Amino acid sequence: MRALCVLIPFALIASALPAYAGTISIEGRGEVRAAPDMATINSGVTTQGATAREALDANTAAMSELIDALKAAGIEARDIQTSGFSVNPNYVYSDARDDLGYSLPPKINGYQVSNSVTVVVRDLEELGSILDQSVTVGANTVNGVSFSVADPSELLDQARKLAFADARGKAELYASIADATLGELESISERQDFNGPQPYPMYARAEMSGAAPVPVEAGEMSFAITVNVSWDLDNSAD
Repeated sequence: MRALCVLIPFALIASALPAYAGTISIEGRGEVRAAPDMATINSGVTTQGATAREALDANTAAMSELIDALKAAGIEARDIQTSGFSVNPNYVYSDARDDLGYSLPPKINGYQVSNSVTVVVRDLEELGSILDQSVTVGANTVNGVSFSVADPSELLDQARKLAFADARGKAELYASIADATLGELESISERQDFNGPQPYPMYARAEMSGAAPVPVEAGEMSFAITVNVSWDLDNSAD
């Protein structure tokens, strides 16, 4: 009888506590698509000269003209940033060998200077015209165009709502199959997935000068959120 008196209170306590079947962790995904509202281009000038000074002077003149043209097209100074500058010798290699049979060292045959700027274009309707003008005034290197949305925070918030709803819907389905209900929310973690038009290279050619504005298609960008959400599973109703 003594042992029975001890066991009864524990049985009562156990019956008063909710019975948890464990936890459930579900991944959800939400995606929102939107057209970009800005673009970034990288363009510049590469010049050659018999001396480094000659190549640099030619490059400086051409780059000054390019920057002036960009500003005249409405690009603000804050949206033009130097992104690359280099001075390199041009080497000429020979198959000739010295008296001992060793290859002769290469000779310097002039110099090459490259200068490039990264430009933010906030009016996409002007993008094709700006690319055309850049080449017209001397830009002979256009490394690519990438598109973006200036402020994606609202789009990401929409994707978060869709992702959580997706995770909760799956969790409720699994819980119902297991004859349980979702209990307390345990944890939430997220991962941002970006997928947009990829930068594509453009190579300037002399015959492009004076041509029609470059055709550019911005397309759409995808803003996606993946969440992992965990809940307690409550089967106390059983």
